[in-house]
This record gives sequence, structure tokens and C-alpha cells, in this order.
Amino acid sequence: MPTSPIRTPLRGLYLILDQSLSSTRLLADVLKQAGEAGVQLIQYRDKHGSLNEMYQQAMVLRDLAGKMGMTFIVNDRCDLAKSVEADGVHLGQSDLPLDAARELMGSDCLIGISTHQEEEVKIAIEGGADYLGFGPIYGTTTKKDHEPLVGLEGLQRVRSFTTLPIFAIGGITSQVVPDLIASGADGVAVASAIVKATDVESAVQSFIAAFE
Repeated sequence: MPTSPIRTPLRGLYLILDQSLSSTRLLADVLKQAGEAGVQLIQYRDKHGSLNEMYQQAMVLRDLAGKMGMTFIVNDRCDLAKSVEADGVHLGQSDLPLDAARELMGSDCLIGISTHQEEEVKIAIEGGADYLGFGPIYGTTTKKDHEPLVGLEGLQRVRSFTTLPIFAIGGITSQVVPDLIASGADGVAVASAIVKATDVESAVQSFIAAFE
């Protein structure tokens, strides 16, 4: 199993490869195009497939990400992340508790936590998370039952009490990246704006340019 030779810094563009958004193209093709355009941090997310289907897909993506020197993270499933030797796992509030995930995955594994309010951020910090996903900042159609919007004000508040990398999530476009950086975000987690883009490479480049 190929591994990423150098772990990607936890900042900038974080691409979420969501299976539900990819009806017209293979996720492997999206990953390859995004990687060639400069993406270094990838998350594989599938909320509806069987574990066998997710395993087969994750193996393909993990292999390709490793060859391209990208950091590969699996959403929700520690068992899947461990079985494909992912670089990390990203957990939601209803997933395996952080301490149990750390014991299972080991100290070298990246563990990110989705947070939506200040108390969840504080618990993740105390539990030893490596980074935070925080949002939704703006309205999003990717998740129909998302938490209440936190806005830039919420991002500014949580930035004030942690030095952990924070990835803003929820309705993110390249146009709002400067506002998010100014409000304390280290990076942005993006799904539909890239996975569903007509031109994946151009979409990626617009985000990267916004950070530069």
C-alpha cells in the first residue's frame, strides 16, 4: 500500500470526495484532476454505500492519493480508514468517540472532528483532535439536515480559543475564502463546488488562487 511520503500541512484547500455528488464521473478521476491542479488534502465520504462498496472505492482512491503524494482521510469509519491504511479519519459528533478512535487508530493517525458550536470545539481540543471542521458557515445543499449556520462571527469566536487548524465548511466558494481567512480559518473543506464542477482543475485553481 503506497503512503504519502510527506504529510500535507493542515491548511488551504481540503477536498471532500463525496460519493453522492459524483453521478457523472468517477471519484478517482476527480482526485487525479484535483491532484494535478494542486490539491494535497483529500477526504473520502460515502454516507450511503455498503461497507464493501466503500472499501473497494477507498482502496482505489488511497492507492492513487499515495502515488500523488496526497494526504488521504476517510470520513466517519475508523475501521475503513485502518483497513486501507489511510493517513487519518474525520469524525462527526455521532461517530466513535475521539479517545476510542485514537486508541484504535494510533498516535500517528490524523483525527479531525466536525464541530458546530463552541462546546463541541472545546471537547475536541481537550480530547486531542489534530484539526477541526467548523460550520456550516453558509447555507449548503450538500447536507440537507445540516446544523444551524454559525457564520463568520462563530468562526471568529472559536478561533479566539484554539490554535488547532480550523477548516471552514458549508457553502464555501472561492469568492468567500478571503473573508474566511480574515475570520481565522486555516483552510476550507469543499465538496460540491469541485466534485460537481464542469472543469475540476479550474475550480481547484480558483480556490488555491484565493489563498495565495
